[in-house]
Amino acid sequence: MASRSRRVSGHTALTLGCFAMAWFAWGQAEASGALSAALAIGSAAALVVSALGAIATFGRAPAAGDRHDAAARPRYRRLIAIEFALIGLGAWALGATDVAAYIPVWVCAVVGLHFFPLASIVGAPALRWLGAAVSAVAGAALLVGLLSDTAPSSVAGAGAGLALLAFAMLVLTGPTWTMRRHAGSRPPAP
Repeated sequence: MASRSRRVSGHTALTLGCFAMAWFAWGQAEASGALSAALAIGSAAALVVSALGAIATFGRAPAAGDRHDAAARPRYRRLIAIEFALIGLGAWALGATDVAAYIPVWVCAVVGLHFFPLASIVGAPALRWLGAAVSAVAGAALLVGLLSDTAPSSVAGAGAGLALLAFAMLVLTGPTWTMRRHAGSRPPAP
């Protein structure tokens, strides 16, 4: 079981680290000075965590029981399809109504909310905490964008990147509870 936990944690860290890099890069689009430098450092840290996740994932041959739950796969694919559709439609609507600066806020909100059903699908309740953090970042980016001259992309990029990076680091180095089902839970229904 230890190798499976290590591989699952590694894969999660690899995935979240890559997305953290993307968010930090998006945050740099309109950032300058110290914030831009901090976001570049965040990107570098996310690259390191992604590399460590890749080593944990691909460094050993998979164990016999180390396959993804086949019953969860269709639910996962539907969730991702819905997520991408919502992101695309929302981005199109915001761009068409001359508020394209808020596209990162919309994307951040949808990404944050997708972690709630994802937690059930993959049997990792701790992902709900990540969903709450990323969703809160979207709310903060909206408020900061409306109430100041700070670009919403800077707030969304920095906040989402930091939340994803922190969770990836926790999953990679922390306790196994972050990516394990609660005792007594059943696998997801098809």
